[in-house]
Amino acid sequence: MNSTSVEALKALLAVPQQIVIVPHKNPDGDAIGSTLALWHYLSDLGQQAVVIAPNDYPKFLKWMPGNEHILNFEKENSQAKEAIDKATVIFTLDFNHLGRIGQMQGVLEKKEATFVMIDHHQAPSDYAQIVYSDTQMSSTCEMVYNVIELLGGQCKLTPQMANCLYTGIMTDTGSFKFPSTTSRTHQVVAKLIEKGAENTKIHNHIYDTNSPSRLHLLGCALKNMVILPDYRTAYITLSQSELDAFDYQKGDTEGFVNYGLTLENIRFAVIFIENADEAIIKISFRSEGSFSVNEFARTHFNGGGHTNAAGGRSNLNMQETITYFVSLLEQYKDKLDA
Repeated sequence: MNSTSVEALKALLAVPQQIVIVPHKNPDGDAIGSTLALWHYLSDLGQQAVVIAPNDYPKFLKWMPGNEHILNFEKENSQAKEAIDKATVIFTLDFNHLGRIGQMQGVLEKKEATFVMIDHHQAPSDYAQIVYSDTQMSSTCEMVYNVIELLGGQCKLTPQMANCLYTGIMTDTGSFKFPSTTSRTHQVVAKLIEKGAENTKIHNHIYDTNSPSRLHLLGCALKNMVILPDYRTAYITLSQSELDAFDYQKGDTEGFVNYGLTLENIRFAVIFIENADEAIIKISFRSEGSFSVNEFARTHFNGGGHTNAAGGRSNLNMQETITYFVSLLEQYKDKLDA
């Protein structure tokens, strides 16, 4: 975060504000962790702040301190709109385009307030007046830690903030195995543990609480896996009927796509999940090495993200989507072999 942005943020927070903090739609560990950590910090400064999530999120994230104060825009619409109407400052965390917040997009696009963006995805848009954008960062949670430090608030870090920030860093780095994990990331995590982050309990909350139906759904997903050795690619499909058969709950497919990358010689892994309510196929892309799934998703599937992790969507049916996807691979063969 450059010095101009730091000074602008200090000046903004030097006076009382009505603050709304927003994560992206279908928020993950980094989105919920960063927004809640910032909410705790701003509240402790005496600011009036509220987190508004565009929609619901997985149960395994709802243990985080402060979760009970998050407003769900879909379910608590009148309260959320009232908070937005009063807001003088709006923080947007873990996304960089208002198209990532679903039904909230139209409301925020009309809102006159000071927008602050904190995000690590590629190709940010220009809606915010104060911007901290860095694609090299491991997570938005690491960035929020940096912001708190730059504002002189490191001594104000509480165990609640530390638990939230640790969660986002851990999940967005794949438990510290992704290339975005740096020595600085580990230094921040060490400081968070010193401040009270309960790393073992956090890991158990996120990864070690499964329902029988989720494990059966994972078995179905793995049975559906298709391996394309010529393109060093593996993909998984899950239809709406399969999701229904195994009592799918939001978040149940988290991490399924990564199983493809555990196969020898596979560099590109994809999962296609049917969403009948929205009449789309939701897609998650993962890669190893220099192959950019961000560019792939942006070019072909109305998506984007990071070099090695991105998302997208298709308005075709499942079979048409798969056929289109496979047809693209030949033009990327050299990059996948590199």
